[in-house]
Amino acid sequence: MVGAVSVVGSSLLDSKSCQCLCFDSCGDLNLQRRSIVPRLGSLDLSSSFLDYSSKKALLSFKNLKKQRKNTSLVVVDELAGHYEDNFDDVKRQLVDYFTYKAVRTVLNQLYELNPPQYRWFYNYIASNEHGYGKRFLRNLHKDKHELAERVMVTRLHLYGKWIKRCDHTEMYERISDQNLELMRERLMETVVWPSDDTDSELDY
Repeated sequence: MVGAVSVVGSSLLDSKSCQCLCFDSCGDLNLQRRSIVPRLGSLDLSSSFLDYSSKKALLSFKNLKKQRKNTSLVVVDELAGHYEDNFDDVKRQLVDYFTYKAVRTVLNQLYELNPPQYRWFYNYIASNEHGYGKRFLRNLHKDKHELAERVMVTRLHLYGKWIKRCDHTEMYERISDQNLELMRERLMETVVWPSDDTDSELDY
C-alpha cells in the first residue's frame, strides 16, 4: 500500500502507520506516538497525490526561505565612482567643460574676426557627436591644428581665471542651500493641507 497522506480536519493522517500528525500553534508538526517528525520547512512529502509541478513548487519555496535567511542589507557607495582616493571622473568632467567653454569662446571670436573659418568651425561643432573631451580635440587637430591649439590655449586661460575667482566655501554653501531648498519643496508637496470649510459651514 502506498504511504498516502490525507488531510482530516486540522491533522494529517499517515495511512501506512496510522499515526496522527497534528499542527501545534507554531506551525510545527508533532507526532502523537513519540515518533520523530522533521519540521515543516524540511518535510519531504513523497506521495502519489503530488504531481511534478507541486514538488517543484515545494522545492522552490524551500530555496526561497534559504535565500531570505542568507540575504542581508548591503549599502552600495560606488554608484557614481569610488571616492576614497580621488575624484578622477569629476576632474575629467571639469576639463571637458572648460574645453566646451573654450570652443564657445573661440567660436565667438571667429564670428567677429574670420567669418569663413567661423562657418567651418560651426559646421564642425554641429556634426560633433562625441562631446568635448580629448577625442574632440584629437580629431580637430587632424583637420585644423591651428584651431585645436587655439582651443587648448583658451581653455587653460579660462581655467586660470576661474581658479582665481573660485571660492570653495561659497560653492559648498551653494550646494548645501540647494539641497535644503529641494528638500523643502519636496516636503511642501507631500504636506496635506486642511481644507477650508468655513464657507460651507456658513451656508448651513
